[in-house]
Amino acid sequence: QVQLVESGGGLVQVGGSLRLSCTASGRRFSFNAIAWYRQAPGKQRELVAAINSGGGTKYVDSVKGRFTISRDDAKKAVYLQMNSLKPEDTAVYYCNLGDDRTYYSGIPTDYWGQGTQVTVSS
Repeated sequence: QVQLVESGGGLVQVGGSLRLSCTASGRRFSFNAIAWYRQAPGKQRELVAAINSGGGTKYVDSVKGRFTISRDDAKKAVYLQMNSLKPEDTAVYYCNLGDDRTYYSGIPTDYWGQGTQVTVSS
């Protein structure tokens, strides 16, 4: 049984930083791709960033240059460093466990964490 746990969300002022963590349990991790999604109130869930098993990364245009995704396979963890935060980054952030096929397709699997709230105040 796969379990994903996100942490690191919170309230931050515009221009501030947060580091989100996603830890996995229950299965091998190093062959997996992980994606971060976010969902703001009244909006659809969107892909924010993803990292594949080889460390390749991709980002939605709105966060390029501000967010960085990384992974530590020994800790079965993926991180999302978020800098220069804007009010429009306010959302619940979820991690999704997939593989390299889902990395390239952009289609999430059914493996989600519970989410962590990020609120950016102006």
